[in-house]
Amino acid sequence: MSIRELKNFVGGDYVESAATERLEIIDPATEDVIATTPVSTEADVADAYRAAAGAFATWKDTTPGERQLALLRFADALEERAEELADVEVSNTGKPRAGVVPDEVDVMVDQVRFFAGAARNLEGKSAGEYMKDHTSFVRREPIGVIGQVTPWNYPMMMAIWKIAPALAAGNTVVLKPSDSTPSSSLLMAEIASEFFPPGAFNVVTGNRDTGRALVADRIPQMVSITGSVRAGMEVAGSAALDLKRVHLELGGKAPVVVFNDADIAAAAEGIANAGFYNAGQDCTAATRVLVQEGVHDEFVAALAEYARDNARTGAPTEDGILFGALSSAAQLSRVEGFIDRLPDHATLALGGHRQGDRGYFHEATIVADLVQDDEAVQNEIFGPVITAQKFGDESEALRFANGVEYGLASSVWTQNHSTAMRMAKNLDFGCVWINTHIPLVAEMPHGGFKHSGYGKDLSAYGFEDYTRIKHVMSYIGS
Repeated sequence: MSIRELKNFVGGDYVESAATERLEIIDPATEDVIATTPVSTEADVADAYRAAAGAFATWKDTTPGERQLALLRFADALEERAEELADVEVSNTGKPRAGVVPDEVDVMVDQVRFFAGAARNLEGKSAGEYMKDHTSFVRREPIGVIGQVTPWNYPMMMAIWKIAPALAAGNTVVLKPSDSTPSSSLLMAEIASEFFPPGAFNVVTGNRDTGRALVADRIPQMVSITGSVRAGMEVAGSAALDLKRVHLELGGKAPVVVFNDADIAAAAEGIANAGFYNAGQDCTAATRVLVQEGVHDEFVAALAEYARDNARTGAPTEDGILFGALSSAAQLSRVEGFIDRLPDHATLALGGHRQGDRGYFHEATIVADLVQDDEAVQNEIFGPVITAQKFGDESEALRFANGVEYGLASSVWTQNHSTAMRMAKNLDFGCVWINTHIPLVAEMPHGGFKHSGYGKDLSAYGFEDYTRIKHVMSYIGS
């Protein structure tokens, strides 16, 4: 099998890197090396930022209608090349091939089209005379050049969440994908180059040092990252030295609260699918289940039964699988470590082991009888592991649910409307689902509180995050 040598995409074309070191890109389903990519240097990052700054000089002056048209054409091109994008993404991530187009590419296309429309719908306060003989109005303007870092769990989609609103608002971008999953971002930059000016969307590959250079450079006015809490804190600290804006979408530990009156069969199906989807490598995954005492045993049994029959893992082209391999050997080791360190009072209701000896596959796993302070309850596992713990009443459910450092997403399962509304009010998370878990739409914001970061993706709120506000006042007296 030939090993591809990937290059950075800067100024509208693939370019050579100054780097002497290259990273191996590994297919998680086979453990084969499929490509290498440069560990981009500070000089490479600086070159990309200069290209982005040059493009910003003209892109910022395009009309909203012109930006909309470019984004719509980009969306059409993504749609036309959906199968190619899916093949590239699967080779980097090990995901089930059958789901990538409908679950990711089609959704990405819709999100780009949403932001194309948003480009023409910026809103602000009406002009008026707030002081005698002076008319004031507000301008919303692009921020400038944006540095962006994307994760390895959804390489394509997270790139779209970042580049689409940034470009729609008139900014230009330098994006660094995860060191292990750069291929689809490079392909999308190539596709985009037909519709945007050279330098509007640049991609540099590399490791953590490349990411540090991306944040530390003086050109960008804003940096946006989707990643770990550790990475987010480091980015925030570095950006503070230059007073850059920061947009952070970080980890999660979503509470899934199942009350006694919940539809047990529906909850078991919905939670299993939302917990094991993408091998649990999702910051919003339904992997921390709180079950009221009256139905705890019944629910855990139903969850295990459904998952045993439906939450299968395997090679990307295998029929009937829900999720594929974990992203890397390091991630597989992390998941196995959590299982190995489970306390004596924990019960394995399902799974608990690596599957096979080639590829980073791990069985769907359910761990019951945990308590609030257990490591597996408090910390993000980021794997196909669902934990379950009991609660007594609503106040205890809230205390347990909110009793973690994260605040990204949550769900409530009950047939009582008042219970659902009280929980939605009091859960300290940026998203609350009721009798469902994990669906997202372009029109609604996504983002968290506490250690899950700040800023919003998707929606008009996410679009506004990529703009700045300017007050203009004009003297109109005679």
